[in-house]
Amino acid sequence: MDSLKLIWHRITHWEYWPFWMIYYPMFPVWLYYSIKARSIFFFNAANPGMKNGGMAMVSKMDIYNMIPEGFIPKTLFVQKDESPELALERILASDISFPFIAKPDIGMKAFGVEKIHDIDEFQKYIRWTPSDFLVQELIPYQNEVGIFYVRKPGEIKGKITGVVSKEFLSITGDGESSMVQLIKKNPRSHLQLKVLEQKFGDQLQQILDQGEEFVLVPYGSHTRGAKFIDISHSINDGLLKTIDGICSQIKGFHYGRLDVLYKTYDELCEGQNFSIIEVNGAGGEATHIYDPKHSLLWAWREVARHWGILCAISIANKRAGYSYLSFKDGRAMLKQTGALQAQLKF
Repeated sequence: MDSLKLIWHRITHWEYWPFWMIYYPMFPVWLYYSIKARSIFFFNAANPGMKNGGMAMVSKMDIYNMIPEGFIPKTLFVQKDESPELALERILASDISFPFIAKPDIGMKAFGVEKIHDIDEFQKYIRWTPSDFLVQELIPYQNEVGIFYVRKPGEIKGKITGVVSKEFLSITGDGESSMVQLIKKNPRSHLQLKVLEQKFGDQLQQILDQGEEFVLVPYGSHTRGAKFIDISHSINDGLLKTIDGICSQIKGFHYGRLDVLYKTYDELCEGQNFSIIEVNGAGGEATHIYDPKHSLLWAWREVARHWGILCAISIANKRAGYSYLSFKDGRAMLKQTGALQAQLKF
């Protein structure tokens, strides 16, 4: 696909638009709920168990420590200034072996998430990372969903308001085209070409066999090329029982999205063969909006619906004695978030 067609594709498909272009037009909606809650930073009360309500600048390790054992990968916290040799010794002693996943302890949009295959890659990651990070065992399941969960204060049982299936960015060989040629055939992968060239280098000149699939980015991140498919129609009592059973044990958690790796959907609904790799609080998007079949107007309505739930939960928790974030602290959080994003994207 040539550059002009690629630009036009990005313009005509809103899922590729910058975050601010999608959300800035919705500021009047946020302002409405802020007036209703009497605070622009009302979200802090939505999840009292999480720093900033889980909106931003939250330690992932703190959140993992809130989740019942057995539902998350083995995870180890590594300080930025820790010796690579000592860190690797601790990692291997905890039964986490190569390859494993490394990710920033405070991160966003899967920036800085990498699959580490050997010692050299681990040392390179430590040199790159601007902050403390986590190391996690590699979960073998190849399927990922994002499940949005809400439970109003006082309710015994929560609800699932949306489920998104994530297709990892990949290419399939035809026995003739090089990997870079295959990447350029699909605008979704072509838009990631610069990053992929930095990661794979000359490997992209290889020719894949007919029907051979190669996963370019093994993470379910929309910003890194994954395709999101709305499968909210597949919500059932079994899935709700599984997710509600876990979330009800997370103290002070009422609103957010769980990212889950699983073997089969039926087993997930039965509470078997799955692992929670992320829990996002008030800052978690209802990512099923990014299904290409959805219009921007539909997405705006869905975001507004979730903000309404967020506001109602926050107000209820405020009445129960939990506080909103002060304007000063809220501004500081936004400033820190912007600085962190600039570091992680570098």
